[in-house]
Amino acid sequence: MPTSLELGNFVDAWNSAPFGRFFLNSIITTGVGTALEMACAVLSAYAFAFVEFRWKKAVFVLILGSLMLPGHVTLLVNYITVANLGWLNTYAGLILPGMGSAFAMFLVYQQMRTVSQELVDAAIMDGAGHWRRMSTIVVPLCTPMIVTGTLIVLIGKWNDFVWPLIVTSTADMRTLPIGLQFLRSQEGYTNWGAIMAGAVMVAAPMLIVFFIGQRRIIGGIAAGAVKG
Repeated sequence: MPTSLELGNFVDAWNSAPFGRFFLNSIITTGVGTALEMACAVLSAYAFAFVEFRWKKAVFVLILGSLMLPGHVTLLVNYITVANLGWLNTYAGLILPGMGSAFAMFLVYQQMRTVSQELVDAAIMDGAGHWRRMSTIVVPLCTPMIVTGTLIVLIGKWNDFVWPLIVTSTADMRTLPIGLQFLRSQEGYTNWGAIMAGAVMVAAPMLIVFFIGQRRIIGGIAAGAVKG
């Protein structure tokens, strides 16, 4: 057990690795990536819930089936695609391959199924198109689930390790989880105080987000499990 609180470990960790750059990269990739992923999830969920098109059920089942595939199955294909596009070691390579999320889409879709069809029909009678119906009726009623999905996606992207590791090659493009591994290699596994301080800096932002939003996460998942 430690005998004293050494705040100097945080200074050592910050100076041993470019944590300022790691934080910036994580903020950019997490913020932009979450916004794009949730935008795709909301649009897709609305299409499956309220738009009729050919092979709708087959496409929906196919997308849900992708939830059974481990992420590492598509890792090589995504890497080859990003390399061919010249996106290695760029923000585009870090962010764009993760835009699609069957999990987030399914969460939002479950909530959208509970929206009263009478409200949607009334908007249609008033001449509202799909975009207006979605932005003024459906999305406001589904805000709790959208917030839940956003928090889950946010935490997942912040903690992502494998994809940033293989798609970036320089320290100025690394994110915080990779930066923590970088710190461990810099310290040679000897200065455990600095390494643990680095781990706290990496985990603290998402711990704060989780504790602030835990009620919405739990309540949103419970609401999505019941169709009223």
